[in-house]
Amino acid sequence: MNTQPVVAAVDGSDDSLHALEWALDAARRRGAPLRIVHVRQYAPWAQPEVLAAGPPDPDEDSVLDQVRSHLARRSGLPAAEYVALEGAPGALLPEAGATARLLVLGSRGRGGFASLLLGSNSLAAARDAECPVVVVPRPGRGGGDEEGVQAGTGRPVVVGLNADSPDETTLAFAFAEAALRGARLRVLAAYPWPLQTWMLPGEVPPPQVDQDAVEHETRLLADGFLAPHRERHPEVAAGIDVLPGDAAGRLVDASGDAELVVVGRHRRRLLAPARMMGSVTQAVLLHAVSPVAVIPPPA
Repeated sequence: MNTQPVVAAVDGSDDSLHALEWALDAARRRGAPLRIVHVRQYAPWAQPEVLAAGPPDPDEDSVLDQVRSHLARRSGLPAAEYVALEGAPGALLPEAGATARLLVLGSRGRGGFASLLLGSNSLAAARDAECPVVVVPRPGRGGGDEEGVQAGTGRPVVVGLNADSPDETTLAFAFAEAALRGARLRVLAAYPWPLQTWMLPGEVPPPQVDQDAVEHETRLLADGFLAPHRERHPEVAAGIDVLPGDAAGRLVDASGDAELVVVGRHRRRLLAPARMMGSVTQAVLLHAVSPVAVIPPPA
């Protein structure tokens, strides 16, 4: 049994219970324990007249009691630990992922406006956690349904591939996840088209670029990047779709028929060492119909 837990963040909302089901399935498939975490936002350190004597008692947490009732009479559950914390969820949830194999949470919690597609805590966790983070959208968003929470739906795992700057960690996670779920893997490599050309007055226009040549070169690069992962996971049927246009839009479209969409968080840059989230990843988190796994770059 893997000792690193799958962490599920709950707050009493229907969205978090929906994400909990995804986390249960993920823990079973990994042979990992499940850690169920609730962060209460009314922190003792925010009240100067109250001295914190220690972490709150999980047996006195109404949200965790709700989860226990929700899971009562279930059979075949992984070993579960209940943890209650007090503080800012946007800071504590990423910390909860420091020793986790996976951090799972809903796209929105109980706070904020009803029209929000992505809550601030989910965004903070996806941006800052040291482990992969899975954000599970609310059921029915964009025509999705409950089926995407469980594995074995016949839907593919989708992963985005930037042929100019491949993310090996993200590809490795996508292949491993497809193998765990017995799913095929759809690798989506988008290339910009039409190409934008900017010229100063008097400059000679560059020669025209053939779109078929760009697509062929992108496919060759993608095949090369996938070769070692295919060798490690021969049981995974991995197909490549090379498509013109915006990568975020293509991944969001693909999420409508996906069991999971896997994206890299953002590659680290020398002049911007702080944790960042790329624009493609943020757009996929905001609009994808399926659960989205955000993979941090290697340390």
